[in-house]
Amino acid sequence: MPAPLFPAPLTLNSGVRARDAWPLDPAVIHLNHGSFGAVPSAVVAHQDALRRRADLSPVEWFPRIAERVQDARERTAPFVGARTEDSVFVPNASAAATVVYNALQLEAGDEILVTDQGYGAITMGAERLARRFGARVRTVALPLLSSDDEIVQLFADHLSPRTRLIVVDQITSPTARMLPTRRIAEAAAERGVRTLVDGAHAPGLVPDAAAVAGGDWWFGNLHKWPCAPRGSALLVTSAPDRDELWPLIDSWAAREPYPSRFDTQGTIDATTYLATPTAIDFIENEFGWAAARAAMTEIADAGAELIAEALRPYGDEDPLTPLPSPVPSMRLVRLPLGLGATREEADALRMDLLDEVGVETAFTSFRGIGYFRLSAHLYNEASDYEAFVERCVPQILSRAGIRRADSLVLP
Repeated sequence: MPAPLFPAPLTLNSGVRARDAWPLDPAVIHLNHGSFGAVPSAVVAHQDALRRRADLSPVEWFPRIAERVQDARERTAPFVGARTEDSVFVPNASAAATVVYNALQLEAGDEILVTDQGYGAITMGAERLARRFGARVRTVALPLLSSDDEIVQLFADHLSPRTRLIVVDQITSPTARMLPTRRIAEAAAERGVRTLVDGAHAPGLVPDAAAVAGGDWWFGNLHKWPCAPRGSALLVTSAPDRDELWPLIDSWAAREPYPSRFDTQGTIDATTYLATPTAIDFIENEFGWAAARAAMTEIADAGAELIAEALRPYGDEDPLTPLPSPVPSMRLVRLPLGLGATREEADALRMDLLDEVGVETAFTSFRGIGYFRLSAHLYNEASDYEAFVERCVPQILSRAGIRRADSLVLP
């Protein structure tokens, strides 16, 4: 089989090799952008300058923080296809979900629908909301290879007269695929059911992510693919009751309407929000967002094929299963049977490989099967995936109790 075709190492418009634009440890192989992101050096420098300014003159900085955050909202909201007046900054996706959950009123016996491909922390929040009111959470099981039509039908089949809320991912974290959230939300609205769309991975990967998602509320992380500092996300809603949404911290803007009341949060480090437009502009100016998505897709496809080829001789099933509705930059490679069967086992494998062979990875689990979740960004190169094959595949096979060939030869 011919070797997967990787693009040449990417170069930014400024002439800098993309890898050198991020201050990542060169002694570590970085193959897990999707979990915690990575901040370009130029954005780190900008945030450091903002923090320095706050430290030099706190009394000038904090009383004027609301106008600075509003300016950042005005520059950030269009990136996800949202209006400034519909958008607020929150620390992360889970915080956004909590803001919405805190505003909802349910009755005993009401139902919340989640999926078995949802993000655990968001589902835990839905469960806590249900406990407050004596409601219950029901899980819609979505087969890994189900089509969009099948998924919409599964949701329709689970709706009942007591269903009040659907919580559904725009891009699933454990399985790295798109879900038809707009169609789900439209079908739910016909039954008087509201929809919260978890778009944690969507900004940067889905153009106008909030606009195309549908639903009553949408949120997305900006520290992932847009490469903003960690602690930056958007919550977007035009719902008529959005003035019932409150920040997680009551501050002096508490009497302001939505969205202004979110712009002041005491003495939190709002430089994460203020540096976000710089991160978005960095990718646009240095590479272009459309070109970035295309390049990340090319890198991810080649990387997944290279790793799958190394694992194919050691399993009965092809480790690379094309998913319906794939997303740019993220791919699943199935692990040998018995590895990563639970989330805890998958997380432990991630940390073991980092400690033992110096490779940052993401492993996920779905229905008792473990996967390597590959997530690429512009700084990734062919050598990163070759290093995974050379360092990680022997460890994976050994942990699975599989005798391998004397040497692993790259295709």
